[in-house]
Amino acid sequence: MAAQRIGIVVVAYNAAATLARVLDRIPRWFAPQISDVVVCDDASEDATYLVGLGYQQLSDLPLTVIRRERNLGYGGNQKAAYRWAIDHGLDVVVLLHGDGQYAPEELPNLVRPLLDGEADAVLGSRMMEPGAARRGGMPLYKYVGNKILSAYQNRMAGTRLSEWHSGYRAYRVDALRAIPFEHNHDGFDFDTQIIIQLVEAGKRIVEVPIPTYYGDEICYVNGLAYARDVVADVTRYRLHKIGFGSGDTAFASRDYEVKEGELSSHAEIAELVASRPPGRVLDLGCAGGHLGAELRKHGHEVVGVDVVETEGVRDRLDEFVVTDLDRGIGDAVGGPFDVVVAADVLEHVRDPERVLRDARCLLAPGGVVVACVPNFGHWYARARVVTGTFAYERRGILDEGHVRFFTRRTFRRLARRAGLRVARERPLGIPFEIVARGGADRGARLSRALSRADRVAASVWPSLFAYQFLAELRPGTDD
Repeated sequence: MAAQRIGIVVVAYNAAATLARVLDRIPRWFAPQISDVVVCDDASEDATYLVGLGYQQLSDLPLTVIRRERNLGYGGNQKAAYRWAIDHGLDVVVLLHGDGQYAPEELPNLVRPLLDGEADAVLGSRMMEPGAARRGGMPLYKYVGNKILSAYQNRMAGTRLSEWHSGYRAYRVDALRAIPFEHNHDGFDFDTQIIIQLVEAGKRIVEVPIPTYYGDEICYVNGLAYARDVVADVTRYRLHKIGFGSGDTAFASRDYEVKEGELSSHAEIAELVASRPPGRVLDLGCAGGHLGAELRKHGHEVVGVDVVETEGVRDRLDEFVVTDLDRGIGDAVGGPFDVVVAADVLEHVRDPERVLRDARCLLAPGGVVVACVPNFGHWYARARVVTGTFAYERRGILDEGHVRFFTRRTFRRLARRAGLRVARERPLGIPFEIVARGGADRGARLSRALSRADRVAASVWPSLFAYQFLAELRPGTDD
C-alpha cells in the first residue's frame, strides 16, 4: 500500500515572531512522512510572509508559503487551505497555529488514528487530563467558559467531546471532501461548524490529549462574541434536526426519517393501529417500511406503497408495490384493507383528496384510514409568514417537498370531500425526541419534559400549538 500523503497547514496572522520556532519544533524524525507543509499567511501586517520565505530557503521541510492578498479570517484561511489540500491530493491534513499555542511535537500522536483507519477527524484536547489545562496556564475564566460551552455543545450535537474549542486538529481529506465546509463562516466559530458537519455526516471523531500552553501570543478572539456564535451554531443545528429553519446544517439528514420516541407521530400511529385486531394494513408512502415493520409485530399483514423502492423495504413488509400516488393507487395493491395508513404523505401529493377517496374505496367493512398531516397553523409557520421570512426548508412543517399545506380546518374539509369523517383526532407536538438522538440520558429526559409540556399546549390550543394532526377517518359524513 502506498504511503499516505500527510500535509501540515500552518495558519498564521501577524506571527513573524513565532513562526520559525513553530516550524523548528516539527519533529525531524517525523518530517520524512510529511508530504507538504503549507504556511498560510492571512494578509499579516507584519513580516510573517517574509519569515516564511526565509525559512523556506534554509529548511529541508517540504515548505510552501502562501500569502493571502486580503485577510480571509480564521475560518476563511482554513477553507482555502483545505481546498488546497483537496486539490493537491493529500490524504491527511493537520491544522497547526503559527503562534505556538499548540505543540508541533504532538503531530505524530494527532495523525496516528487517521493513518490507522480509526478516525476521520482527530481533535487535540486540553481537557482530557484533569487539571492539565490550568497547570498549562489556561486562565480560570477561559477554563470555566470552555467547560460550560463544551457541555452545551455536546448536549445540542449529541456528542461526548471533552473540548470543542481546541484549534489543534487533523482530518482525513476524504472526510473534508464529504462535508460542505466552504459554506461555514470565516470567523472563529468555523471550528465549531466543522465539528457539527462531521457529526451530521456520521464521521468518526477521536480526541487525543495535548499539552496546554499560554504564552505572550496575541489573542484576536472576542470571547463574548465567540461564545454567542458557537451557541447559535449548535442551537441552530439542533433546531434544524427538529424541523425549524433552513436545514442547511442538517445537510446529511434524510428528508424522511424513522420517527422514534414514545411521543413521536409514528409511535402514536403504531399505538392506534395496534389497538385494532390483526388485519390487513396498507401503508401509503411507506419509505423504508419501518412503521410497517412495527405494525407486523402486532400481527398485522402490511402492504407498503411508495414511488421509489428503499433498500430493505421488502424485508420489512409482507408486500411492497412501487406506485406514484399522484397517479392514483390503482388496482396494484389489491384489497380490501382493514386500515389504510397515510402518515406524512398527503402533504407530498398534488391531489390529496383523490388519495383519500382511493383509500376509502379500498377499506373493508369497518375499516379506517389513519392519516397524519403537519399543521400550517402552528405558531412557527405563522411567525415565518407574519415576519416575512417564509421559506421552504429541508424538513418539518415547511419541508421543501410539501406541495400542500393544511390547518385543522382544511384537513377536516379535505376528509369530508373524500367521503370520510373524523372519528378520532390527536394533536401532536413538536418532535423534541430528536433533541436526545445520540445524546446522554439527560438529553432524553429533557426531550421528554419538553414534549409533554408541548403536548399540553397542543391539547389546550391545537390550532396554534399542534405540530401535526393525527386522525382516524371512517367512511361517512360528520353528524
